[in-house]
Amino acid sequence: MTPQSTNDQAETGVRGTISFVSLGCSKNTVDSERMLGLLAQEGYALVPEGADSDLVIVNTCGFIDAARKESCGVIEEMLGRKREGRIKGVIVAGCLAERQKDVLLDEFPEVDQVVGVFGREQIAQVSNRILGGLHEQRTLFNPAPVNAQDDRARLRITPRHLAYLKVSEGCDRLCTFCAIPYMRGKHVTKPIERVVEEARELAADGVRELILVAQDMTYYGMDLYGEPRLAELLRELDQVEELTWIRILYNYPRHFTDELYDAIAGARRIIPYLDMPLQHINDRMLKVMNRRHTRAETTAIVDRLRADIPNLVLRTTFIVGFPGETDAEFREMADYVAEKKFERLGVFTYSLEPDTPAAKLPNHLPDDVKEARREEIMRIQKPIAEAFNATLIGREMDVLIDGHAPAGGPGLWLGRTYADAPDVDGVVLVQGPGLQPGDVVPCEILETEGYDFVARTSALPSRRRRARPRPRKRPGSSLTVLDGM
Repeated sequence: MTPQSTNDQAETGVRGTISFVSLGCSKNTVDSERMLGLLAQEGYALVPEGADSDLVIVNTCGFIDAARKESCGVIEEMLGRKREGRIKGVIVAGCLAERQKDVLLDEFPEVDQVVGVFGREQIAQVSNRILGGLHEQRTLFNPAPVNAQDDRARLRITPRHLAYLKVSEGCDRLCTFCAIPYMRGKHVTKPIERVVEEARELAADGVRELILVAQDMTYYGMDLYGEPRLAELLRELDQVEELTWIRILYNYPRHFTDELYDAIAGARRIIPYLDMPLQHINDRMLKVMNRRHTRAETTAIVDRLRADIPNLVLRTTFIVGFPGETDAEFREMADYVAEKKFERLGVFTYSLEPDTPAAKLPNHLPDDVKEARREEIMRIQKPIAEAFNATLIGREMDVLIDGHAPAGGPGLWLGRTYADAPDVDGVVLVQGPGLQPGDVVPCEILETEGYDFVARTSALPSRRRRARPRPRKRPGSSLTVLDGM
């Protein structure tokens, strides 16, 4: 296949063909979907990634070294296709473009256009210029907006029953290890009414699981309303009848008010799953990281969440090997993981980011020490996750069907319980007739396979079933790639 000719495009009314590669986090996915929506409105035909096209857009991630290497690898791959005549132009967008705005074209001189994070709204105009032969202006960088961008009218690349919704953009935290504020700007809240309108638009388009994302979820509303307003937002979203599950990610361990605990505990659609990145638990390390909370404050939040929200599943992340982390400080983290028994947990080795304050700290640790500490935390966590999963065996649980099992027959499906977020947690292998993606199916959990489950349907699927688990107190507790449209 070769890119469509000008005459063919005129006859079909298509302005040009575009393929798209979206890398990085769920917030980046939303940006990719917004750009795709704008391109579709402009008359561009989208083709699968890997097919020949007039243009390819790579929405990059620049968060840590591994992500930057992945982004650079994809850029080089697309430029190779351009040299072969399979692509007319390559556009590099997103976080890596924003973070390396001064050097990216030096490294990749064949790139036709570099578009920063806040240039996404002009992606169609940029594409028009390239296809029109106008190459004089090869960069587009806008300042971070003072108001949250509008994410409606997206062309989604997630399954139809699943969508991410950004409630805010940017971050005011300035953690010493993190470059996100330099790429995404200061925190700006999307107004409650606009978030609800977007949620209703997504629900009308078939979304059943709505996943709320932000750089700092619990800070929601502070800049716009002068106080955190996440609880009010959740109560409003809980009224969107077409939704089945509302999942909340990226909850920084601050601003958990009585109102917020009550809003989550008393909701109909907000599932008892919270992602709360802690990064460390030792007070000195937290101070050096500029996390602005202490071990005692963190523990109070964790314990209150456990007490107030039945069936709660907590996901967290930790960073090991931060500059200057002593054996004793690492051991405190390891003991905390063993004590608090987070159902879901991820561990990252510290990544040196040249333009962050942590890069200038003394006593950076060798890679082998960092990796050994990561393996130690995962060794502690593995039986904790397995023990929690074992408590689900024999229970009937609602499972949201995501799609066919890749290696299974027509009656074998992949789904998830409320305890597992897409892409980061486990899955459920479901055997049952008459299913389709987006169904919420009562299933009996039969066994575990590592971090995953095997289940069978125990009733007919429901397209509108309310899937929040029934209340049950805990004992003793008060890289998305577009591959087709």
